[in-house]
Amino acid sequence: MIDVVIAGAGPNGLMLACELALAGVRPVVLERLDGPSAALKANGLVGQVIRMLDRRGLYEQLSGRPGPPVPAPGFMFGAFPLPLHDLPVNPVYTMLVPQRRIEEVLAARAAELGVEVRRGQELLGFTQNEKSVTIEIAGAPPIEAAYLVGADGGRSTVRKLAGIDFPGITTDDSVSRSAHVTVPEALVTADGALTVPGFGVVRPFQHTRTERGLISWAPMPGRPALINTGERGRPGEGEMTLDEMRASVRRVLGAEVPLGPPEGDGPHLLRRLEGGNTRLADRYREGRVLLVGDAAHVHSAIGGNGLNLGLQDAINLGWKLAAALRGGAPEGLLDTYESERRPVGERVNMQTQAQSVLMGPGGEITALRTLFGELLQLRETREHIAALIAGADFTYDMGTATGPLVGRWAPDLPGLTALTRTARPLLLDPTGELSAGAWADRVDRVAFPGLDTALLLRPDCYVAWQGTSADGLDDALTRWFGRP
Repeated sequence: MIDVVIAGAGPNGLMLACELALAGVRPVVLERLDGPSAALKANGLVGQVIRMLDRRGLYEQLSGRPGPPVPAPGFMFGAFPLPLHDLPVNPVYTMLVPQRRIEEVLAARAAELGVEVRRGQELLGFTQNEKSVTIEIAGAPPIEAAYLVGADGGRSTVRKLAGIDFPGITTDDSVSRSAHVTVPEALVTADGALTVPGFGVVRPFQHTRTERGLISWAPMPGRPALINTGERGRPGEGEMTLDEMRASVRRVLGAEVPLGPPEGDGPHLLRRLEGGNTRLADRYREGRVLLVGDAAHVHSAIGGNGLNLGLQDAINLGWKLAAALRGGAPEGLLDTYESERRPVGERVNMQTQAQSVLMGPGGEITALRTLFGELLQLRETREHIAALIAGADFTYDMGTATGPLVGRWAPDLPGLTALTRTARPLLLDPTGELSAGAWADRVDRVAFPGLDTALLLRPDCYVAWQGTSADGLDDALTRWFGRP
């Protein structure tokens, strides 16, 4: 019997497979497509997941540059510029990298760890009992696994077959248009901004809102420039064309932009999306079937939160599922996947809906933006928004453990990144007097001078315990890693 079958070889499914493999579990990944998708999807990563990828040794491959990630000096929220350079702690990290490159790097890492990816195999159905899940595959014999994880996207077959509801909100009148284009060089400034005669400047990699709609301009390094518009009540007919893109830009800006076709080899983007969904699975688990990523939640792409949310789902689930498979996991450990990650999904759905409202057309929205813009002048507001964007605003319940870092993601500490590559629990001990004791086979104790207090880190880098003596340490070890 296979330990875990993961349906879907996108970023979330591959990340989960890597985490399971690091914990000694050998999953099998099923992918309906015969090869990696050529579809153009996400263009980058935002949030603390970038630091997590660095802690797993993947950042330099993805970013293409040496050294650790550094916080972004600014970002955006609701088509407002969001200065971050003056925050005492800036949790917002960004990285421009196409999704197909993310999948390529994660697939290579999964192969390195011995993960089997079976392409061209479509999941048709499954049945489950108290001990296993039997999975039906088109044109292949059934597979029996201890667990099945749906990482198969917003239209998840696994979620539907499991009978898990997907409530939320659908908007029918929104239209988004995106295209790779060229523009005359004279219209692009040295810092990448687009100057539009009759309108003004469209800043790069930001949303610009007008009374008529939304526009963004992204001069991607080494790739064709990408332009995107968002409007209400402007449906298209037939296949999307470059003329339709030009007309949408003209409506939003009230001025002409001479857009030309992209240069170089494709694939090139020319896409129209009508309507949108914000939905959250009513539960993340049904027996031995679990959901990660878009299978569990969908929302607007505003702010690039999707992969930050989904990849951290996978990292949270991986070590807990592995512990359940190895035996000895504390009672209820696997249930904490939903209790910890579903509220984070609720937060992302909330803030992307709020941004959609702030970016909408109309005079009443302009009034709302005036007030919100005043609030953004306050550093406390920007700190709050930055944590929300990064996914760093939620504190997990760690039981009786106390301390300012308990339940939060571990801060960057000198030397910590190298220790987290193995995805093992860590007891960081500055005192030299603590011990993992009977948990030494499951938890690595590391002398860590320079810290004010000792920290117990889970494999997903959340702080499970903090203290200057051993008080409460055994309770925390038992809660998260089982009885000795």
